[in-house]
Amino acid sequence: MFDGLRALIVTWAQGGYLPELLTYGFVVNALMAGLIIGPVLGSLGTLVVVKRFAFFSEAIGHSALTGVAIGILLGEPYTGPYGSLFGYCLLFGLMLNYLRNRTGLSPDTLIGVFLSLSLALGASMLLILASRINIHILENVLFGSVLTVNSQDLTVLAVVALLTLVAMLPFYNRMMLVSFNPQLAAVRGVSVKLMDYLFVVLVTMVTVASVKVIGAILVGALLVIPAACARLVIRSLRGFFWGSVVISVVSTLAGILLPIVFNLPVPSGAAIILVAGSLFLLAAVARSLVPAMKGDVV
Repeated sequence: MFDGLRALIVTWAQGGYLPELLTYGFVVNALMAGLIIGPVLGSLGTLVVVKRFAFFSEAIGHSALTGVAIGILLGEPYTGPYGSLFGYCLLFGLMLNYLRNRTGLSPDTLIGVFLSLSLALGASMLLILASRINIHILENVLFGSVLTVNSQDLTVLAVVALLTLVAMLPFYNRMMLVSFNPQLAAVRGVSVKLMDYLFVVLVTMVTVASVKVIGAILVGALLVIPAACARLVIRSLRGFFWGSVVISVVSTLAGILLPIVFNLPVPSGAAIILVAGSLFLLAAVARSLVPAMKGDVV
C-alpha cells in the first residue's frame, strides 16, 4: 500500500502538481511516518503529562537500545529488529508497572532502578556486537534517521497507530480520570489497574514504533513536550487534547523537513525535538505575559 502511495505522490511531484521536494521517495516516506506518529504521540502525550509519567516514557525509549542489541544477537536484521524491540520493551514496561503496584516504592525510584539495569545490559551487549557489526549504525536507533525509513517501518507504524487509537478512544476518558484521580475513578467503578496496564502497553508500543524516526534517546520527549506546551496555554480538556495533537504534528513535520530543505547536518529526532522545544518556550513566554493564560489549566 505504501509503495503504491509513494509512487503516486512522486509521480504527481514530477508532473509539477506537488512540490519538487516530493520527487524523492525518502522524503515521502519520512512525511508519511510523521503524519502517522504525530497524532498518536500527541494524543497519548496528554495522558503521560497528566499522569506525570514523563520519566517512564523516557525509560521505555532508552530500553529500546537494549532491545535492538538483543535482536541483533538473536539474528534479527539490525535495520528492523522489531520482534526483540517490542518483546523486550513490553516486558520492561509491564514488569515495572507490576512491581510499582506490589512494592510500594515510588515510580521514579523503580524507573531509575530498571533503567540503570537495562542500560547496563545494553552496554554489555553492544561491546559484544562491536566486533560483529559497524557500531555506528546504531546511531540511527539513538537519534533517528528519516533516510532509513522504509515500507516495513511505515507498516509497523501504521499498525501500531491503528491499534493504539482503537484501544485508546473507547477508554480515553476513563484513563484520563484514572490519571487525574485514581481514588475517584475506583469509586466510579473504573478498573484502575486495568487502565494502568493499558496505558503502559500503549506508551510502550508507540514509543518503540517511533524509534526509527525520532530515536531512542529523544522519542520520550515528543510524548511530553507537545502536551506540556498545550497545557500551558489551553484550559479545556478538549482543547488540551487537540492542541497537543496539532503541536506534535507540526513539530514532527517541521523537524523532518527543515534539515532536508536547508541541508542541515541534524538528525531528524533532534530537529523534531528542537522544534517542539521552541514551541514550548514560546508558550511559556506567552503564558507569563498574557494575563488571561495565568489561570488554572487542565
